[in-house]
Amino acid sequence: MPSLTPAYLKINLLAGLTVALALVPEAIAFALVAHLSPLTGLYAAVIVAFITSCFGGRPGMISAAAGSLAVVMVALVVQHGAQYLLAAVVLMGVLQLLFAAARLGKFIRMVPHPVMLGFVNGLALVIFLAQFNHFKEPGPDGSAQWMAGSELAVMAGIIVVTMAVIYLTPRLTKAVPSTLVGILVASVGCALLGIETKTVGDLGSIAGGLPGFALPDVPWNLETLRIVFPYSLVLAGVGLIESLLTLTLIDEITDTRGQPNRESLALGAANVAAGLFGGMGGCALIGQSMINVNSGATGRLSGIAAALFLLAFILFGSGWIEAIPLAALVGVMFVVCEKTFEWGTFRLVGKVPRADLCVIVLVAGITLVYDLALAVIAGVIVSALVFAWQHAKQVRAAVSHDEQGWKVYALEGTLFFASVTPFQALFTPKDDPQDVIIDFLHARVVDHSAIQAIDALAERYRLLGKRLHLRYLSPDCRELLDKARGMVEVNLVEDPRYRVADDKLA
Repeated sequence: MPSLTPAYLKINLLAGLTVALALVPEAIAFALVAHLSPLTGLYAAVIVAFITSCFGGRPGMISAAAGSLAVVMVALVVQHGAQYLLAAVVLMGVLQLLFAAARLGKFIRMVPHPVMLGFVNGLALVIFLAQFNHFKEPGPDGSAQWMAGSELAVMAGIIVVTMAVIYLTPRLTKAVPSTLVGILVASVGCALLGIETKTVGDLGSIAGGLPGFALPDVPWNLETLRIVFPYSLVLAGVGLIESLLTLTLIDEITDTRGQPNRESLALGAANVAAGLFGGMGGCALIGQSMINVNSGATGRLSGIAAALFLLAFILFGSGWIEAIPLAALVGVMFVVCEKTFEWGTFRLVGKVPRADLCVIVLVAGITLVYDLALAVIAGVIVSALVFAWQHAKQVRAAVSHDEQGWKVYALEGTLFFASVTPFQALFTPKDDPQDVIIDFLHARVVDHSAIQAIDALAERYRLLGKRLHLRYLSPDCRELLDKARGMVEVNLVEDPRYRVADDKLA
């Protein structure tokens, strides 16, 4: 627990205030995307941010209502109503609690770096493009139309001024978060100059009271479970993936180590509470987390402060917050996108394997077009297949003859499903002498496909009337082999010991 020095308090409280201001339009917009009231998104932001900041495994990370979840929720709300969504959010939290109880969070460390880069770049583009929705307004026929003329020029001007202030402020002082200075300069400037522009209040009113506890008003039966479970499962997966990948990103930025299982546990508890108190649930937000960390706030206080400031806005300060120019917050998010995007990706061209670059582009593209969970799963699968392909090509054999004239294949590499074909191509049974040795001292047999390949090779030599001698195989291999079992030469002192992935041994 860091000491509560004046400097620590100032950094974290000001960062929390900045994050709270940035959360308002996002929470409202996400709620509207899901066809919910603005307060549903705001209550979720307060509850999820507070609980995850207090008890989560990654201090400094901000969680709240998220757009990646909103796009999943909309179909359920349209078809069955908001109460079914609240039930789905509660179940989502329960599934995340089970995930944490099973201690599965550690597997996020297995996500390859190219997938991480694609995730970061994809979300940066998603956040960037989402801001352009604020450049639209209802037309005469009720459809959304792009701004034009002086209205567009004013909004663009405020965005440019806000971004300029954010970039220039650190050169003058680092005592106050530059994003907060940018919001204040834009808000005060518009008020003093009487500039008419779109404000936070145009998205919806944020005035309200304390969230109240209530069980979702749905029938508590198997039919309701059948309706909400598929949505809850997807929501739980998307929320966990986005939160744990954001946790990993902040770990890299701060050179510290978060606790994935603890974060999953806190996120699950937060979503259960959100569903019971009228919130739409949430997960980590990379944009607001970057605002927080870039402000120097890497403790729990900033997230707690953001939740409490946001609640204060709802209870007491709605009039002031609704008067903030929306363009100022759009400018903040544009800066966040610029700082989040890994521009170094372009310097990797020609320096890393093309397969890695393809994975980065694939994950970013799927994140942009579909959703984050699908993008990460696709990226991991493609990375695994590329790894298997590259590893399969590393199987080779040094060929020699011993003093008896027996031919010796000294095998190197890993024998598994992807390397079976190149393994079989190493041998020439018809041309080999009567006795052949395969030396596995510098090789590893991994799975059932490898065992089958050894058996098949032994059968080829047997049909030709030749003797095959298998050396340096593990006890697992000897037990699993069928046709080649009698050809294994056992050396209890020198034989390696490793496991083979095969259900036969279970």
